[in-house]
Amino acid sequence: MSSPFFVPFNFLGLGKDLCSWEQSKIVVLPVPYDLTTSYLSGTRRGPLAILEASAHMELFDDETLHEVASQGIHTLDQLEPVTSGPQDMLEQVQAVVSKILDAGKFPVVIGGEHSITAGAVKALKQRFEAITVVQFDAHADMRNSYQHSPYNHACVGRRIAEMCDLVQIGIRSLSKEEHDFLATSSIRTFFARDLLTDNQWIEQLLALLPRDIYITIDLDVLDPSIMPSVGTPEPGGLGWYDITGVLKILAEQKRIVGFDVVELCPQPANPAPDFLAAKLCYKLLSYVYSN
Repeated sequence: MSSPFFVPFNFLGLGKDLCSWEQSKIVVLPVPYDLTTSYLSGTRRGPLAILEASAHMELFDDETLHEVASQGIHTLDQLEPVTSGPQDMLEQVQAVVSKILDAGKFPVVIGGEHSITAGAVKALKQRFEAITVVQFDAHADMRNSYQHSPYNHACVGRRIAEMCDLVQIGIRSLSKEEHDFLATSSIRTFFARDLLTDNQWIEQLLALLPRDIYITIDLDVLDPSIMPSVGTPEPGGLGWYDITGVLKILAEQKRIVGFDVVELCPQPANPAPDFLAAKLCYKLLSYVYSN
């Protein structure tokens, strides 16, 4: 009888030769946190669903003709949720992302709700003075406070904009308060409806961005037909080739210094969105490391 084979529980199910901290250029931080979720709960299960789905993906990317796993991808243990409040949780995320950056490694944060992005951005802002965050999202997330907290997931865009420049892509839902704030701010928002009619929007996007960018992807930026597993699904979102096409251009034209993929709310009866989220992470890494 042949010896049994055990698949490690990490991103892509990588063996020891490709997942050690010492040898890896990329570090994945799972953050199973959804304390401020306001509609469908369950994004705390998102990181595990992404990790599980990723073990069934091919390591070779047919588009870039690269196998980015060869760079080494280390997966940290899940960051324990802090139930005292979102601000404390963001400080925990900031501390871990700072350690990843101090080690000279590329951070990938998987959530979890979108509020955690502010912690990662704070860590990056301390190292990259001229950095812009590119936010893929269905929602503006520009409330100054929501449900008595300025660190609610609905406020993450506002908190990011207080730290650095912010550009939003795919927005198609916001309150009047958010609309009025954006109208008087320097934040550039590319609304989902405009992406269909403006052939120049990508050129405009590139002109707004400095060399160093951080990307945050709220999965509800995608259309619910391919991504129903989110806390607040909005009709009219991007397709797979819409978002990967933009990500490829950003990786070619700018230096991506880290990214997060958040708001996966797994549905056990439909694992396809889990696989999509995992593949989106790997696809973006393939773009980053093939340039």
